[in-house]
Amino acid sequence: MSEQTVRNVPWGNSGWRWLPLSVALVALDQWSKGWIEQHYEIGEYTPVFFWLDIVRLHNPGAAFSFLADAGGWQRWFFSIFAVGVSVMLVVWLRKVRLKTEPILAIALALVLSGAVGNVIDRIEHGYVVDFIHVHWQQAYFPAFNVADSAITVGAILLLWDAFADWRRNR
Repeated sequence: MSEQTVRNVPWGNSGWRWLPLSVALVALDQWSKGWIEQHYEIGEYTPVFFWLDIVRLHNPGAAFSFLADAGGWQRWFFSIFAVGVSVMLVVWLRKVRLKTEPILAIALALVLSGAVGNVIDRIEHGYVVDFIHVHWQQAYFPAFNVADSAITVGAILLLWDAFADWRRNR
C-alpha cells in the first residue's frame, strides 16, 4: 500500500491501526472468563505452580476490590466511567501518529481492551470475573484477569512513553 493510499484509509497512520489488538484481547478476556465460569465454582482453585493458582473469584469493586462492599452503586459508576474512558481512548488513538508515537498507540490499545473487557463483565454480571492468583508463601496478590493484565502493561508502556518523551524534550 502506498503512503497516499494509507492516508486515505479511515485509520491511516493513526493509532486506530492497533484497534484489532484491542478487539482480540477483549475476545480473549471474555473467552477466558467464560471458560472459568463454566469449569469452576466460585472460590474453587487449581494450583499451577507453587506461586500461581487458577481460581474463580468475583470482584464487584474496582482494582484490588476497592469499594467492593459499597452496596451496588459502584457497578454503574465504574461502568459509566469505563465507557467514558474507552470513548476518550478511541478518540486519542485516532490522533496518535504511528510513525512518531508507536509505543503510545500500543499502550492506549491495551488500556482500551482492558477497560472494555471489564465493563462487559460489570454490565452483564455486576462484578468482574478474576481467575489468576499469584502468591508467595503467605503473601497473596489480588486475583486478576486478562483485561487487568492488558491495563497494567498498557499503563507501564504509557509511563515509559511519557518518560521517553520527557527525556527527548529536556
